[in-house]
Amino acid sequence: MRKIGFIVAGMAVCLGMNAQAQETKDAEPKGKAIVQVFSNFNADFGQDAESLGFELERAYLGYEYKLDGGLTVKGVMDIGQSGAVSDYQRLAYIKNALVQWKQGRWTLNGGLISTTQFNFQEKFWGYRYVMKSFQDLYKFGSSADLGISAAYKAADWFSADAIIVNGEGYKKVQMGKGLCYGVGATLTPVKGLQVRLYGGLNDDASAADADQWNAAAFVGYKAKAFSVGAEYNYMDKAGNEQNGYSVYTTVNVSDEASVYARWDDLFAGSTATSAAAIVGAQFKVGKYVKIAPNVRMQLDHATGKDTYAGYVSCYFGL
Repeated sequence: MRKIGFIVAGMAVCLGMNAQAQETKDAEPKGKAIVQVFSNFNADFGQDAESLGFELERAYLGYEYKLDGGLTVKGVMDIGQSGAVSDYQRLAYIKNALVQWKQGRWTLNGGLISTTQFNFQEKFWGYRYVMKSFQDLYKFGSSADLGISAAYKAADWFSADAIIVNGEGYKKVQMGKGLCYGVGATLTPVKGLQVRLYGGLNDDASAADADQWNAAAFVGYKAKAFSVGAEYNYMDKAGNEQNGYSVYTTVNVSDEASVYARWDDLFAGSTATSAAAIVGAQFKVGKYVKIAPNVRMQLDHATGKDTYAGYVSCYFGL
């Protein structure tokens, strides 16, 4: 699978260089820069307050180029934090290096691609720079991986997708022989109402590990004035079950301002382990900047240590 990834990435580079040479006379640029920066100011308030200061959480830097025939090449660098090193240091990873082909009702992706496990829910939630979506936050899966995916839009109200990736995420090199397989379906029975179902098996395992099963269900409704969504997620690895749900809503006060709220509950089997809540507002400052003051609560049922914090999250993106 790693060899396939290298071949796909090589094709992407060759296609991009060839297209760039052919399009020099074209006055209309087909490429665009990708720049996204997540930062915040945060302060714990409570008896065990431990944090106060500014934080550069993540930066995405890359480029996307559209070719003829429905082809697109894309490369993105992810510069973020790592628990393995000091918080003052940052590590850079290649987040995406892919070729995408759209033709008719088909969309195909190959290379280091975005996974389909929770991408839909993350976009519906809409505040990734403020807080990760449920599955990403509680490590039910990775947001990108090396492999291939395909999606087919059978009708305006129904589409299906499948993905095969290494199963170790974009921060690790494939070492085992296993792969991660996933299938999903998205339904829009009426305008604004969206339903998403997903199931996956990750058999990327060494002799000491076990297969991991994932399942997810989402339903959401989005209108001009508001949106509301709810998702349930399940993961089982060697009989160690984790599951939980997340509900969130946004009310658009104006074109430039909105308020949002979210509640998460996480379980180990049938035992509640933690819960989280966030309430805040978002203000758009021009075309490229968003500012989102928010208040968060994290309840740890295992240790009994609850945390409360205030944040001012900031986003800059092209």
